Amino acid sequence: MAVVSNSSPLIALARIQRLDLLPAIFELIVIPPAVAREIVPSIPVLPTWLRIQAPSVLPPAPSLRRRLGAGEREALALAIELRADWIILDDLPARRSAEDSDLNVIGTLGTFLAAKHAGLIKAIRPELDALLRTSFFLSPQLYDELLLAAGEIDS
Repeated sequence: MAVVSNSSPLIALARIQRLDLLPAIFELIVIPPAVAREIVPSIPVLPTWLRIQAPSVLPPAPSLRRRLGAGEREALALAIELRADWIILDDLPARRSAEDSDLNVIGTLGTFLAAKHAGLIKAIRPELDALLRTSFFLSPQLYDELLLAAGEIDS
């Protein structure tokens, strides 16, 4: 399974010490060089399940360059090139670009749901609460929707 990640989900999970969920769900994740540079302050030593690979070609679209950072652009290009099964992104413009490119998108929050469904965690609420104690933005409505999807509250 080919999985590509952008930096923000890796950084968010590192901040709450839950990077362990990613290799449990995806085994191996490929990141482009720009993402590797962006995560160094939060993840100074790359785990063995993260592999760096540069995309052959970056997308030329000027609108893409204005809306997305270097890591997002490289991650999208690499995911398209590898025909990735998943791309891990949190940023909404990047997610929309990935969906426009017919890529399957999952983010930090979706990772928690996947981990719960796989039996890797008992509940997502503690993970969400830990994220909220960092700089991660999560609306109250989305918080409740996630708990509902995880079966941790009733509708």
